[in-house]
Amino acid sequence: MSGPGVVLGTRVGPFAGCLDADLVRRWAAATADPCTRAQAGEAVPAVAVVTQIWDAQNAARAALVPQELQAAAASGVHGEHDVVLHRPIVPGEALRTWVEGHGSRPAGRNAVVTLRYVTVDAGDEVVAEQWWSTVYLGTTCDPAGEPAPDHAFPEDARARPAGAYGVAVDAGMARRYAEVSGDWSPHHFEVAAARRSGSDRPFLHGLCTMALCAQGVVELVAGGDPERVRRVAVRFATPMPVGERLELRLYDAGPRGYAFEAVCGSATVVSHGRAELR
Repeated sequence: MSGPGVVLGTRVGPFAGCLDADLVRRWAAATADPCTRAQAGEAVPAVAVVTQIWDAQNAARAALVPQELQAAAASGVHGEHDVVLHRPIVPGEALRTWVEGHGSRPAGRNAVVTLRYVTVDAGDEVVAEQWWSTVYLGTTCDPAGEPAPDHAFPEDARARPAGAYGVAVDAGMARRYAEVSGDWSPHHFEVAAARRSGSDRPFLHGLCTMALCAQGVVELVAGGDPERVRRVAVRFATPMPVGERLELRLYDAGPRGYAFEAVCGSATVVSHGRAELR
């Protein structure tokens, strides 16, 4: 494809939402969150804000990503995600989310398109920002806009390990996450669909995998308090298979917060992870 991969200068929305106590409890149950305050619906885990952008994502893809690009692509995969919370979300508060094109760029034989989501409260103060980068496979585009915020893994952080955290991804986690997020993409449940996406078996949602990584950050360095987490960013390296165990490795990145990776066996599932605390 010739031309930019994203429409710039246009906002889509707003999309009304709310993370009430019941949704927070269901999120905690779906993601097996060990935090008792999240289980009780009293504290909102950082990655739970992704529940506010599913409708916005579908609308934005139609309005902001050229149909020519989508038609030319063999498929699209979630490449990276970055969540920044400007303050902790209060359970039950009214929220509204806008989405806009942030940037696009060629990446070898593929195209990377980044959309930016801004969630505000009743007073129009920004509560959260998210950058969702999709890799459109088998097609390319011209550079446009800005790259997504950097969260590259600093190699010198490997000399400063901060801990390890493991969690079992049980057979029902993908279904529970779909029920709370609205994402019923068939490759999370059907072998044939998973194979079309490059996996030999169904795999966990990327954002659920991201939530498991954030839980490790909370347990290892945030004193068990999810409201201390202000940023979580990841690159999805390979799908996380259902029925296996995710292992997080966390490192002290100095003034840049914490760097992390997550593996399943010998495969890297999440790379270039970044976490920042308040």
